[in-house]
Amino acid sequence: MLNSSQIEQLINDYTDPSSLVTLGDSKTKIKLNLDDDKLNLALTLGYPATSIIDELQSALVVELKDKTGLNDVTVTIDWKITKHKVQQGVSGIKGIKNIIAIASGKGGVGKSTTSVNLALALAAEGAKVGILDADIYGPSQPRMLGTSQRPESLDGKRIEPIESFGLQCMSIGFLIDEEEPMIWRGPMVTQALEQMLNDTNWSALDYLVIDLPPGTGDIQLTLSQKVPVSGAVIVTTPQDISLLDARKALKMFQKVNVPVMGIVENMSTHICSECGHEEHIFGAGGGNKMAKQYDVDLLGSLPLDIQIREDADQGHPTVVADPDGKIAQAYRSIAIRLAARLAKQGKDYSTAFPNIVIKND
Repeated sequence: MLNSSQIEQLINDYTDPSSLVTLGDSKTKIKLNLDDDKLNLALTLGYPATSIIDELQSALVVELKDKTGLNDVTVTIDWKITKHKVQQGVSGIKGIKNIIAIASGKGGVGKSTTSVNLALALAAEGAKVGILDADIYGPSQPRMLGTSQRPESLDGKRIEPIESFGLQCMSIGFLIDEEEPMIWRGPMVTQALEQMLNDTNWSALDYLVIDLPPGTGDIQLTLSQKVPVSGAVIVTTPQDISLLDARKALKMFQKVNVPVMGIVENMSTHICSECGHEEHIFGAGGGNKMAKQYDVDLLGSLPLDIQIREDADQGHPTVVADPDGKIAQAYRSIAIRLAARLAKQGKDYSTAFPNIVIKND
């Protein structure tokens, strides 16, 4: 029979079939009690996993019984999200544990739709989530979230985020008319981003998803230099032109030492609603090829489906409009994989140390 250390190693080596990350790599905490032929195991995952806990518990019981020869095995699973490391020299933001940047390098690939659905998917898994629309020139999150509410300030200094579908939200689109153009130069745009990020009264967020504008310009530079980003996700289509710009976005994050959690391939395939024929309109395998080229993970693929577009246009993104549907489940699967890879990153211990202040009497 295996001893406690061997069983713990067995657990660390086990790959969560939903996240495709080993429990050891995702920094899962293990409490193990082995009493004769009875094993009690309590695990604390580093990522939200409401939809998969029962399945993971059952799979682990089967695995442990098979590998240890024990018949009496009990497994309980919980999760806790911690604050992870960011760029050196960048301070954290009150009320936010982790910031996830969603980028594409190119417009028209469905990045904003992917951002809001991933934020909603993380929330559906049990995390407390916010979303910041960093596209000052073309804010789209107010329309996708189905609200045009104006933010309020309770103290005259900080603004309260807009609540929608359980998300805390902020966008320049909440502060101006929908059709009003933002004719601003770069410094004004970056100042607006910093103010929305730092002057919003975010409340105990596990994740803040930032929906970046296309390109690698002022907003992206400000993000990398002044915003504490825990990880980034690149959204692309399989099309060569889209992949070309997605590579630029990925390299930008690498240069500024922001870890890329993976790639999401959007519009990967289209299935005809009339006949069921599947066609790769924008090509096939581009996201997977890019992931292998840059040694990052392909978090998942999403279809080119009219439901995604219609749901977003109507202000009810697919994850909340059809939570049990295949597309919503695809978003939730990507969200779990994203969160599990973020859990692999080192923890931020800066808040664990006291501040030393020297006063002259």
